[in-house]
Amino acid sequence: MERSLEKAARYFGLTRPKLIALMCEKGLLNDRNLPAFPVRDREYLRIKNGNWYHETAGMQYSQSTKVRQAGMPWLAEQLGLELQAIPADTRDAA
Repeated sequence: MERSLEKAARYFGLTRPKLIALMCEKGLLNDRNLPAFPVRDREYLRIKNGNWYHETAGMQYSQSTKVRQAGMPWLAEQLGLELQAIPADTRDAA
């Protein structure tokens, strides 16, 4: 499971701009809000490439940062944030 920076921020009780500011401060993101060290941090963060066609401007390309599942506790540790408890799985309660 991967989260956008917005969803990761919400998980930590922050706004997206605040999470980005903290991550930039720690050197985890570059000036384009992409992972500063994509190879070193590949287990925790990844770059998602997107594209779409615009009628007048032609092909448009975008990149965004996604936080992998293993990245949530790692991010909490890196930024000194509180990691929420994961709710117990009650699906197999019979």
